[in-house]
Amino acid sequence: MSDSYFPRWRTQPSADAGRVVAPDERLPWPQMFAMGVQHVVAMFGSTVLAPLLMGFDPNLCIFMSGIGTLLFFVLVGGRVPSYLGSSFAFIGLVIAVTGYSGHGPNLNIGVALGGIIACGVVYAIIGLIVAAIGTNWIEALMPPVVTGAIVAVIGLNLAPIAVKGVSATNFDSWMALVTVLCVGGVAVFARGMAQRLLILIGLAIAYAIYAVLTNGMGLGGKPIDFSIVSNAAWFGMPHFTAPVFNGQAMTLLAPIAIILVAENLGHIKAVGAMTGQSLDRYIGRAFIGDGLATIASGFAGGTGVTTYAENIGVMAVTKIYSTLVFVIAAVIAIVLGFSPKFGAVIQTIPGPVLGGVSIVVFGLIAVTGARIWVVNKVDFSDNRNLIVAAVTLVLGAGDFTLKLGGFALGGIGTATFGAIILYALLRRRGSGVV
Repeated sequence: MSDSYFPRWRTQPSADAGRVVAPDERLPWPQMFAMGVQHVVAMFGSTVLAPLLMGFDPNLCIFMSGIGTLLFFVLVGGRVPSYLGSSFAFIGLVIAVTGYSGHGPNLNIGVALGGIIACGVVYAIIGLIVAAIGTNWIEALMPPVVTGAIVAVIGLNLAPIAVKGVSATNFDSWMALVTVLCVGGVAVFARGMAQRLLILIGLAIAYAIYAVLTNGMGLGGKPIDFSIVSNAAWFGMPHFTAPVFNGQAMTLLAPIAIILVAENLGHIKAVGAMTGQSLDRYIGRAFIGDGLATIASGFAGGTGVTTYAENIGVMAVTKIYSTLVFVIAAVIAIVLGFSPKFGAVIQTIPGPVLGGVSIVVFGLIAVTGARIWVVNKVDFSDNRNLIVAAVTLVLGAGDFTLKLGGFALGGIGTATFGAIILYALLRRRGSGVV
């Protein structure tokens, strides 16, 4: 790479025969645009789903994902290929601090926004420390056994929310299972890009089935109201919301920064391994960029953001790592954020369908944690690793809460800090290295 702040992207004629396109290279612009669209589609399912589960405006969150990605791009000097989208790590605690019922807009969203901003500040501070002294201390505190347990806990902690959300009526429960089968069918029987978009395509199929049963045949639950789509304008300004700085909400949400650090660190290591170019020198700047993007999103009314595994998966398949692709994807997301009609379509997604998708997504998050253990060959014959993983999973899945006066640390928080502290306490007596 060049010595300038931004790379001097070299143009490659094509990506034929699986040729690797490095972060400081690019394809001809028409191919770059097509790749940008593909990355938007890849992140779309999760970046829409996470806001809906918390009662945020998905249109605004997609808009802020584009803004956050551009901010990240500038902070890392265009050296780290990543897309920033809504983080699932916030869901459980946002629901807890706002008392969200699980359907419609979250009327207490301002309180959550203050906590998201606090989390972003902590995240950015960690980034400044890493930029100053390096990453060894983070890797020592959060080895794969810890990061895998933390990621798995996010999915397990959210599982009761998904199940409760589809248990109101018998029809809702059956429709959720139909949605699970739709997503599973796409995951197993589809091929190519369709298989990579299993959440989006599975949701669309289940949506169509729900519409046929309720709107067409008059069965089961509430019919889909398409009038909000026809009444929505094609273009309009996103609906911004001001944060409310509540001390308890801020102390609850700020520790999520540790989870975001674990996610981002793992993603950067993965991209570095895929490209054959170590990106470790940019980790501090990446944390700062992600932290600032989360702060900006919180001030606008959006969710906290994180680097997206879905987009890393697309890079692994295509072998195209050009950072300019993510600039294009970010601009496309910003344009979508200016379409109220696009947002209205999202709002018509039925609750049982959304709940069924949630069951799959939360399960995938839990399995991703286990995958971290497998990929890094975590040795569970080492009792230290066994105890750390076992205790962390139960604390998170059981939503173990610690209260100190007016402060309460929920299941994900206690599991996260418990894993880090327990590993450190048992480290002297342990013999393993992971």
